[in-house]
Amino acid sequence: MAGLTKDTPYPAEIKLHQKSRVLDITFSDGKTFQFPCEFLRVYSPSAEVRGHGPGQEILQTGKKTVNISKIEPVGHYAIQLNFTDGHNTGIYSWDLLYDYGLNQDKMWQRYLQRMEEAGASREQATASEVTHSCK
Repeated sequence: MAGLTKDTPYPAEIKLHQKSRVLDITFSDGKTFQFPCEFLRVYSPSAEVRGHGPGQEILQTGKKTVNISKIEPVGHYAIQLNFTDGHNTGIYSWDLLYDYGLNQDKMWQRYLQRMEEAGASREQATASEVTHSCK
């Protein structure tokens, strides 16, 4: 099972900074990663975001101001994050979070590139913009 091998670092400390919308995780090997809530939301390991296979990923837009409202432990190997936009599926295992930490810069650049290619925005659409686009 993910995150349960003896070689996988595990979180020694998990700290949510709601004002700055950042989740700090310090792992047992001393590495510390700072994850913006937006990053964790757009890279949710849920089927809703990843799809059910390669090439089925769904680009997440309008998540710039999303925050984490609740963190729930899942056994001894993961956490489940509840986001302020209502998303709460996806299990963030220790090995997944560690991998995200090591590759965060590349992943973020890939996300920004996909957003640009799609002509999408990180900003949440206002009610008037949604109404306008439906006319």
